[in-house]
Amino acid sequence: MPRMQVDGAELHYEDTGGGGPPVVFSHGLLWSGKMYRFQVEALRGSHRCISFDFRGQGRSPIADSGYDMDTLARDAAALIEKLRAAPCHFVGLSMGGFIGMRLALRRPELLRSLTLIETAADPEPALNKPKYALMGLITRAFGTRPLLKPIMRIMFGRTFLRDPAKAGLRESLEQELLANDVRGSMLALRGVLERGGLMDELRSIRTPTLVLSGEEDVAVRPERSRRTAERIPGARFLLVPGAGHTSSLEQPETITAALRDFFASRA
Repeated sequence: MPRMQVDGAELHYEDTGGGGPPVVFSHGLLWSGKMYRFQVEALRGSHRCISFDFRGQGRSPIADSGYDMDTLARDAAALIEKLRAAPCHFVGLSMGGFIGMRLALRRPELLRSLTLIETAADPEPALNKPKYALMGLITRAFGTRPLLKPIMRIMFGRTFLRDPAKAGLRESLEQELLANDVRGSMLALRGVLERGGLMDELRSIRTPTLVLSGEEDVAVRPERSRRTAERIPGARFLLVPGAGHTSSLEQPETITAALRDFFASRA
């Protein structure tokens, strides 16, 4: 199990190796690098694919502190540097996109391109905070299981949740959520809810950027992702039909095809 020490934390990572251009995958809250399993499998023949788990999530041990977005961005930068993966194509979904934007603003030399999926540069909307904070309190007291169904409805769109052919995948994803360390999840949630906004800084980004948004996303609604794309010079925005907040798993072929085309345009 490969792990790396960064700034007081230990990060689990997976690296396919190979001589192709590096792609670094940055996961969303409550998930791990495994949320890109389909993209890694499809791209590993042409690209060096690196996925990792943020501190306290997935297979990375809990650290006592450092869950704010700036520290997590420094963690990602250290990982890219230590693996000699710069400049890389950086792909971030939701929380992973918060990190990607910070890298593009503060460490642009590490990036070849930036892909933002189901994410936005604004702070967490005020109406969301009480709901997510309450869910966090319930989870801390009783574990994840009582809120499993509501979490699934936040993470995935109705198309995915109603598709009989995806029943096996849904069950495996529910097990991944139940396996999360509650303390790590709560620390990560706090970092996400307390993050600052970046909208006023986006015009400084010079990294070629692709923004993807699931049309059924209720966590980061498409209009928020579109506004983010409009602020980044030259960014391209694509709406993903039949996807909610986790399109890498809901519509993997669509996301992989979009990444292939985008990476090819940056060759």
